[in-house]
Amino acid sequence: MQIGLMEGTIRRETLEKTLNVVATHGIHHLQFHVSASNPPPAKIRKELDARQIKVSALSGTYNMIDPDVEKRHAGLSMLRYVAEQCEALGTSVITLCTGSRDPHNMWRAHPDNNTASAWKDLVESMEKALIIAQEYKVTLAFEPEVSNVVDSAQKARSLLDEMQSPYLKVCMDGANIFHKGELPKMREMLDEAFALLGEDIALAHAKDLDRDGQAGHLAAGTGMLDYDQYLGLLKRCGYEGAVVLHGLSEEQVPFCVKFLQERIDAL
Repeated sequence: MQIGLMEGTIRRETLEKTLNVVATHGIHHLQFHVSASNPPPAKIRKELDARQIKVSALSGTYNMIDPDVEKRHAGLSMLRYVAEQCEALGTSVITLCTGSRDPHNMWRAHPDNNTASAWKDLVESMEKALIIAQEYKVTLAFEPEVSNVVDSAQKARSLLDEMQSPYLKVCMDGANIFHKGELPKMREMLDEAFALLGEDIALAHAKDLDRDGQAGHLAAGTGMLDYDQYLGLLKRCGYEGAVVLHGLSEEQVPFCVKFLQERIDAL
């Protein structure tokens, strides 16, 4: 496993200056965001290659069960644009959020997330997304998160089984799976999550949490997540990709890199 970073954690006036700073931290993997305002993919790739930095995944997140159907359509169009950039940037993984019925925030819980209609909309949205994935031969990695329609490892397994697609995998974040009252069962729940999903992990995230019932929002190593267990489970399931730090400030990068590297080295 290698340490990665969410692009945008470090920002400078130019791409070149930004990547120079990233490289000084010994980071050679980024989860990248692409948009029409970015430099051309060929330019980005040239600058990444010059610093031996790889793109582990592109972010394709949108609200897949947005109550506004037009916003879902716009999100799908965005996903196609992201998929078009993958080959040029040297990655085949796009991250997704399964979404929420909250009309303003896809990461905010909503009681209707647990309805049959929300699941039906998710399946329909995912079917359309997987058409794009198959066309561009990319992997869609969705993230189980307590505030989303897929709010547990069990529901993630159900979605994978229902879709039956080689282009659908999971982005695992150990800080995102604990509902209210579940933190005391952390070891048991992490073990279960990896038993259900370990063979389908395409990307891993690293952040932390200080309470259950919501997605973690702290920098890795500053909260309650058992990183020795989390990283150990990643290793045991054969994961050899990047563990992408996010939810941290630039000032926290040195600490988080050291924290993760020490634990990876100890495995």
